[in-house]
Amino acid sequence: MVDLNGRVALVTGGGKGIGRGIASALAAGGAAVVVNYAADRSSAEATVAGIVGNGGKAVAVAGDVGSPDDVERVFQRANAAFGPVDTLVNNAGVYSFQPLEDITPGEFDRQYRTNVLGVFLTCQAFVKQVPEDGGSIVNISTSDISANSPGSALYTSTKGAVTQLTRVLANELGARNIRVNAVAAGATDTEGSRAAGLVNDESVAGVSRITPLGRLGQPDDIGSAVALLASPDAAWITGDVIFASGGLR
Repeated sequence: MVDLNGRVALVTGGGKGIGRGIASALAAGGAAVVVNYAADRSSAEATVAGIVGNGGKAVAVAGDVGSPDDVERVFQRANAAFGPVDTLVNNAGVYSFQPLEDITPGEFDRQYRTNVLGVFLTCQAFVKQVPEDGGSIVNISTSDISANSPGSALYTSTKGAVTQLTRVLANELGARNIRVNAVAAGATDTEGSRAAGLVNDESVAGVSRITPLGRLGQPDDIGSAVALLASPDAAWITGDVIFASGGLR
């Protein structure tokens, strides 16, 4: 298990699915975790309860990552609860999949507001309050930046932007001892992916057949990868994109 004792982590979109897996993994390593959520308070509180029940420290904080005012309030709440945030995980995201000709300007704005602007705003707020000895940012991308699946043009383009931002910020912030990496998550079995119809018995069987490790990912798989990148064990890693996808690209 990685050692994150003394760390203060903020996980955006941390209430359920991959976000819950990340928050739980960071807490298991010893970090105090701020579980951010946009609307689903009950799920965020359930994540916090699970962490606290296992002896960890966590609080739930509402806020829309696409809103500068909300992001500022989230960091204020985080600092009040545990002190300056030294570990930021940009997990909050929205998605839909459709052919190119069906993508509307409204849907374009919705996805870019959360998936790209949200990452910019949280990174800006993070560096304004990060401790002098530095910290770590881990952005959640998607393995589809390599797979280039038809119908994913809008969502994958947002994650492509996040991936490139990761590399640029690693160069820009390295002198301040802030490491910036990304995890390209593969097909993962979550409540959201099932509700969207992306994960069902047929798709599980199909993806498992073409995945070298023979299964879909679970939220804990992504959480473990994030915890490693956030830990001192990854102190010499920055500007990298780690595929947590069972070998499928």
